[in-house]
Amino acid sequence: MAEIIQRDGTWAFDGSTVRITPGLHRSVPLFRQTYGEIAVPLEAVAGVVHEPDRKRGRLRLRLREGADPLLQATGGRLPDAADPYRLSVDVDRSGVAEYVAEEIRHTLLIEQIPEEPAGAYLLPGPPVPVSVRSSDGTVSFDGTSVRIDWSDTSDRVKRATGPRIIGVPDLVRVEWLPNSGYEDGFLRFVTHGSVFSELPPEKDPFALDLWGSARRDLLTALVATAVTARLPHPSTRTGELARGGPPALPRATGIPTATGAVPVPAPASVPGDPVPRSGRSPAPPAQPQDLHDVLLRRLRELGELHRDGVLTDEEFATTKAVVLRDF
Repeated sequence: MAEIIQRDGTWAFDGSTVRITPGLHRSVPLFRQTYGEIAVPLEAVAGVVHEPDRKRGRLRLRLREGADPLLQATGGRLPDAADPYRLSVDVDRSGVAEYVAEEIRHTLLIEQIPEEPAGAYLLPGPPVPVSVRSSDGTVSFDGTSVRIDWSDTSDRVKRATGPRIIGVPDLVRVEWLPNSGYEDGFLRFVTHGSVFSELPPEKDPFALDLWGSARRDLLTALVATAVTARLPHPSTRTGELARGGPPALPRATGIPTATGAVPVPAPASVPGDPVPRSGRSPAPPAQPQDLHDVLLRRLRELGELHRDGVLTDEEFATTKAVVLRDF
């Protein structure tokens, strides 16, 4: 067993698995603490390096491309401090860090682990259900479908379309861009019907417009990862390479950023999370007349937004099509 324990976290290697446990110190980013312990199988590892420094060094674990849904969903956009495969190492523990790295490298050589991209995810991603609360709304994922409930601060276009429920079979991919503190981000669910949509995130009924705390905003990657883990692996998709993660995201203008994700361990409750819990009785199914009334109200609201000049002709047509398709 090769192990290094630091304030930043603990790495333990038993010859077949690198077990990464985040530290509990307040300096450890919220994203890493929320993501929790990660068990990385040796076959998912491409390499490891120890980078010594005069003040504090680093251990970095490099995973095979396509092996981890987290890296696939985030596409290299996680800040270094939030990267769970990076460990800060005190100067007086440099020798231990180098020993751990050498043990992993030696075992990779003996086991002849290939470095080429993996043909399937070798890590499971975060557990479900998972719920994310942001200023644009609350998104939850139960393993089979995504639900978005818009907040009072959401754009009128989104509120007019009502809650969004997207089944995994309808999804093409997930696009995620974090709030950097200087630029805003978004979490977008691209479906077969919306794949050609060019609506900006603030008006896109399939996207959370993220603006707010950059620290908590990173938690939206939990939902992006959980959904990505249940989509077809990139190696099975025509025209998309596993290398480098998902395709480059379009840089839409005026994209604000949001926040707040907390993995929910089964029916447990998360403070401030409006997602209904299993302890409550489910709402009765809507009757046909109720659905008809809701449809008419939403179409009327969209028409008013169009007449007021809030929606362009193209935006009105696209959003109207979304509402009609949902019903």
